[in-house]
Amino acid sequence: MGLSNLVLVAPKRFPDEQANWRAAGADDVLSAARVVSTLEEAVADCHYIVGTSARGRRIPWPILDPRNCAVKVETEARKGQVAIIFGREDRGLTNEELQQCHLHLHIPSCEDYSSLNLAMAVQVVCYELRMLMLAPDTSTNELDQWDVDFSSAENIERFYKHLEETLVDIGFLDPAAPRQLMVRLRRLYSRVRLDEMELNILRGILTETQFWANKSRQLQAKNSAKE
Repeated sequence: MGLSNLVLVAPKRFPDEQANWRAAGADDVLSAARVVSTLEEAVADCHYIVGTSARGRRIPWPILDPRNCAVKVETEARKGQVAIIFGREDRGLTNEELQQCHLHLHIPSCEDYSSLNLAMAVQVVCYELRMLMLAPDTSTNELDQWDVDFSSAENIERFYKHLEETLVDIGFLDPAAPRQLMVRLRRLYSRVRLDEMELNILRGILTETQFWANKSRQLQAKNSAKE
């Protein structure tokens, strides 16, 4: 289908003879595959991440079928690296892994057989991307003229960690009972797509918030000591 950038996350066996004969002529893709130990490492340099999912979630996420998702991927690929994540053969992606994604992709199969095997799911998605690549490009996109690069997944994860620490510092997030606060904040920021300048602004606000929260605690401790 014309795709060649394959990343494997902690495969049980690789290289493997079975993988070689199943590649069916795509040995070049397999031999060039990059092997990493974590999903975070796999998508660290990506600016837009799509996760495949066969079932609904407690907290709904933006979701598209393969055809409409292909259009979205083509649009996002104009500004940076895009990753499409496929989960394990037996259980797909975990909730935590899906929360790292901007968008979820669902193949609308019959409800009685809602889960396709991995190879079929990959082929369906790659086919839609291939058909879009073969179509004449007559579209224009407002992101083509964007003045700053969009944030990578690695920098976004640093922001989420900084945000969580700040919310704990100001007493807004209780680590003992976090509920779904960070999940919902992830969904919020995933919808708006942050560029690097916007991310730096937000982290600057968080840093200043932490400074004043710490100063307030020091003042309270000083007043308590006087009493």
